Amino acid sequence: MLFINKGKHIEKEIDGIRVRVVENEASRERKEFLKKLLEHNGYEVLTEENPPKPVPKPPAAEGEEPKVDEEPKVDEEPEMLPPTWVVGVTDIIFNPVVSVYQRNLRTLDGHHVTADYWNQQTSEAEPNYWDLSKKKF
Repeated sequence: MLFINKGKHIEKEIDGIRVRVVENEASRERKEFLKKLLEHNGYEVLTEENPPKPVPKPPAAEGEEPKVDEEPKVDEEPEMLPPTWVVGVTDIIFNPVVSVYQRNLRTLDGHHVTADYWNQQTSEAEPNYWDLSKKKF
């Protein structure tokens, strides 16, 4: 998840169109949230499903030796993680950190998007993001 506290600038090509990646490894719900929010603010949003990934095997317990020679069963397919998406906007100079803290984005009901709202930690856009006494989570 690319939360608002990460300042990476990643570009990718989705369906032959170069996009600025807003978030990678986004869940279906997160993808829909960001798509709706960004389209409401006038951005063209493109999404792409990431290739499926198998569930990682748990590490060996302390004192146990890892099983190296164990072969996977032929008939068994590996358990897969839930699908994730790449969310990107066609505006290559878009930066979510700058857009949120400069108060350029608006919620669907017209309030300024805050970092907590962007990260889906709250459904209310409290403008005093630094005042912890006003946060309700």
